[in-house]
Amino acid sequence: MHPTRKAALSAIALLAVATAGCEPGAASTSSHPSSAEPGCPTALARARQAVKKAEAVDAPWKGPTTGPKAAGHGKSVVFIAHDLSNPGPAGVARGVQEAATLLRWSARTLNGQGTPAGYRSAFKKALALKPDGIAIAGFDPGSIADEIKQATAAGIPVVGWHAAPAPGPDGSPELFSNVTTRVEDVAKISADWIIAHSGGRAGVVLFTDATVPFAKHKSDLIKKELATCSDVKLLSYRNMPIPEVNKRAIGEVRSLLARYGDKWTYSAAINDLYFRHTAAALRAAGKDGADAPFNIGAGDGDPSAFQRVNGERFQAATVPEPLTEQGWQIVDEFNRAFAGKPASGYVPQVHITTAANSGGALSWDSEGYRQVYRKIWGK
Repeated sequence: MHPTRKAALSAIALLAVATAGCEPGAASTSSHPSSAEPGCPTALARARQAVKKAEAVDAPWKGPTTGPKAAGHGKSVVFIAHDLSNPGPAGVARGVQEAATLLRWSARTLNGQGTPAGYRSAFKKALALKPDGIAIAGFDPGSIADEIKQATAAGIPVVGWHAAPAPGPDGSPELFSNVTTRVEDVAKISADWIIAHSGGRAGVVLFTDATVPFAKHKSDLIKKELATCSDVKLLSYRNMPIPEVNKRAIGEVRSLLARYGDKWTYSAAINDLYFRHTAAALRAAGKDGADAPFNIGAGDGDPSAFQRVNGERFQAATVPEPLTEQGWQIVDEFNRAFAGKPASGYVPQVHITTAANSGGALSWDSEGYRQVYRKIWGK
């Protein structure tokens, strides 16, 4: 068992004793009195059950256990990130580098700069390098459809990360596989956490990046799930593209506080990056980092997000992607493509991290994946 997760189990046990028989809305960190009856008892009960399951620790490895041995030394892959200021793709890039180094492959990371023009430029640069495989992370493959066709024609498999609406192979344009949790699962559990944590009564601000179809789809699903509870009100649905968050966060938070004040009790965002930048504005407004608005990031789970969650500093929860593990999965998908085998089909399960179950850790990955992949690859 991971040592931090042993601590997490103890923390969860203590939390269970402390809150036994209480409504989530009665907790000291909730903005809603325990006497308030929710308008969605059925949705609330279902959300509590889902959240309890997702907060469990010591997740066992449920990925592939068989596959082709590692391709020979000298393979090369290029990883193109949506924007390296986005900690999600940056974390996956590190996992790719780690796994590639083990296999004695070369791995290079390029920055897409968060724009279609940047993606096209990076992909053309990748093609010029004549690699054995190209990965794209966090942006719509439709924006580089012609370039992907060139790669396919040259026999270069393209693997995505958060690039298509669903995990696995995708054909428009062709991806050998898209590595991701199911966006439906991530969105649903993020909204369910708000419903459960608030006791079914919340005023929510939802942040998205409408320039990225995957991100917009995720936030639309969060909105849909929040609507299953009549006393959870969506106050504002804000489009703030990821490359602009740093510049716009303070102004957006000031505007929201001026308009909604204490009615704003919860936030969800399509990833944790938003709360890195809104924290300063909330602090400047005199908000307590451990109090409302309670914020949940629907994805990524980079170390800075874990630090905010662990320290109760303007982020209460994250739905972390197993970023390093997914980097290893990308390398495994390439290895399957090089061997002429189908994609693995593996989809990680969703997890919720809070201060109560993190055990002080700064990342989330399934147990034992490195050992399994090494065994598959013969390394």
